[in-house]
Amino acid sequence: MVAVNPLWIDNVALTGQLLRRGDSVLTMHAGSSLNARSGVIPGTNGLAVSLSGSTITVGSGIALVYHPGEGVFRVPMTSSSTLTLTAAHATLPRIDLVYLRVWCNSVDASGLNQADVVYLPGTASSTPTAPVPAGTQIYMTLATINVPASGGGSPTVSTAVRPYTVAPGGILPLQSGPPIGPYVGQFYDDQSNLRRWNGTSWETMAKVESVGWTTPTLATNYTTGDLTTNGNGNGPIRYRKYTDRGTDYMEWDGGAQRTAGSQVANILQTALAASFRPVARASFVIARNSVGIASGEPSVVHSCKLDFGQDGTVSLVAHAAGASETTWFSLKGLRYPLT
Repeated sequence: MVAVNPLWIDNVALTGQLLRRGDSVLTMHAGSSLNARSGVIPGTNGLAVSLSGSTITVGSGIALVYHPGEGVFRVPMTSSSTLTLTAAHATLPRIDLVYLRVWCNSVDASGLNQADVVYLPGTASSTPTAPVPAGTQIYMTLATINVPASGGGSPTVSTAVRPYTVAPGGILPLQSGPPIGPYVGQFYDDQSNLRRWNGTSWETMAKVESVGWTTPTLATNYTTGDLTTNGNGNGPIRYRKYTDRGTDYMEWDGGAQRTAGSQVANILQTALAASFRPVARASFVIARNSVGIASGEPSVVHSCKLDFGQDGTVSLVAHAAGASETTWFSLKGLRYPLT
């Protein structure tokens, strides 16, 4: 049997290492039961890296820095730091690194016990790569700086290398790849979608970013709506595809004016692309113009069916020609699954 000293019990001796390993429970794991995920706390703009001329500024902020076998170092940088950018190479570009370092004498024999930010210039090359801190260092990357050759433009800061961390069960933002060792029900943001692990694969649950609209060209004899008269002021016809709870949906907006010709036809000049078509026809009764009952006309004069077909057509269907035919109609708020 193995016995350990748990935290927060009276008269139990605890080393810094045991406290740090106990603190690993505060953040998401990184693939195994005894490790933890390094990262900046998201949403605070903490430890922001900026560049003005040759002055690099790293703002205040909080981070957790994990080191194998040593647990989590909590690092509150209470004030900003400034560093000096190395001059550009005469003919070759370079990638520099800015990172947060923890100096712990019991681990790195540095003689120091502190945390600070470090600037590490890269090597100029026609195909430059970011440098890697040498030796036994406890660190977490914050940013890279792309430095063009002299006269080739201004250096730029990228935070793509920066990790983020959240409490267990939280959603990791801005990930370039899925988390290691996922558990069923885990979510993460892949920079475009909200993804969930179902035990076998990552499902797309919703779009993280806003989804733009597409305004199609309408067929002959149809005039797209506006905000005043055409389409009864419903605005132009437009559509977009988005994901909700793992299913792709189409959403429509706006209205149009029908001026002549058969109303049992595709209102679009060109059929929708295959990825925007439903696997089964989607039919709706839609808002349309109000008409009177003429002699010999059926009494139901306001019905107008709209079909979204598997062939990519969008067709108006009414019961008969004559006084009951559609002159304006609205697609505003129509929504249907594609699968």
